[in-house]
Amino acid sequence: MFRNRGISRACPGCEFRVSVPASRQASRGGTSESLSGRYPFPPLSCDYKQKLRVAFGANQAPDLFFSWGGGALNDYVKAGKVDVLNATDVNSDRYTDSVMQSATFDGKVYGVPVNGLAPVVLYYNKKVLSDAGVQPPKTYDDLLAAVKKLKGKGVTPLSLAANSKWPTLMYLEYLLDRTGGSRVFANIASGDAAAWKDPAVTKANQKLQDLAKAGAFGDNASSVSYDQGASTALLYTGKAAMEVMGTWEYANIAEAAPGFLKKGELGYTAFPALTGGAGSPANIVGNPSNFLSLNTSSKHKSDALTYLKDYILNGSQVDAYLASGSVPPVKGLDSKLAAVTSSSDKAWLTFVYDLVEKAPSFQLSWDQALPSDQADPLLTNTDKSFLRQISPADFGVNMSKAGS
Repeated sequence: MFRNRGISRACPGCEFRVSVPASRQASRGGTSESLSGRYPFPPLSCDYKQKLRVAFGANQAPDLFFSWGGGALNDYVKAGKVDVLNATDVNSDRYTDSVMQSATFDGKVYGVPVNGLAPVVLYYNKKVLSDAGVQPPKTYDDLLAAVKKLKGKGVTPLSLAANSKWPTLMYLEYLLDRTGGSRVFANIASGDAAAWKDPAVTKANQKLQDLAKAGAFGDNASSVSYDQGASTALLYTGKAAMEVMGTWEYANIAEAAPGFLKKGELGYTAFPALTGGAGSPANIVGNPSNFLSLNTSSKHKSDALTYLKDYILNGSQVDAYLASGSVPPVKGLDSKLAAVTSSSDKAWLTFVYDLVEKAPSFQLSWDQALPSDQADPLLTNTDKSFLRQISPADFGVNMSKAGS
């Protein structure tokens, strides 16, 4: 049975220390010094990022530090706090190309992926959909039609932990990509604040509000928080028909409701396409991976590079991730996937692997891709748009101001 080894949004507060290999210790006269850092998954809901900023400001940051890549990591790169990682030093060529984009700036690599691929997908309860006479939606129009049918059956169409805000952002990320293609947010992420006023941003917000107005998320979404597992439970207990969430949710469900998986009642598919939209239906959003980066001020750089090269996602770790239901961002996994004995496990792992391999674009979650000072305004305005407290156009105007 899969256990949750994937990206977590609940704060584990787990600290790690990497022992220096004996051969390295000998060069220091047998000292037992060790690398330090935070690992593996300090989440958005805890104060890890604030503590890291404070540590860097006090010159007490760890040798290797964890991040989601994107704008937050680039902030440290621009400040001269992160060492470039040469391909030969860390074997970076073995990692999935689309994943490495999140830790590559101006053609230089500043991080090594440390955990599984986490695209956002659409989960569904097969029995609930079947009882309502609904097929898994392939298009946005299919989704709206499914919402109407499911509401008629007294079922919440889409489970959403809107109180946590970032789950709502997943919808907006996909709706913008499907509407305007990956170039719209690429312009925003490049620092063009005016790109928030692109018509596609307004259209994406309108579609989010249309879903909310249609009752897609039920009446209590704003009181549901993700970290307590309530939104996940709505799906496997049959109170909700579908849920848009990252691939870590599979392991969460496996742990919380193993019988639900054993009966084959969980389905999953890509986020629906948008008829007439500029974005490829094969594009995905989410967290390509998380990364470990090397502090420029580290006194143990040789040991850190050895750790990144020889231990991070080595053969045994790759096997462990696959066994836990998570696909690591490593090239050439076809033979390992083929060797998985459980048909249901193999189907899930192959689905995730193929989804990423075939994706023309894998967009990092916006709150991680943007500079740190834009994350809070982004989540606040996403929530206001969801609640229809601002107009679809106001979202872009507000974010353009935040990014200026």
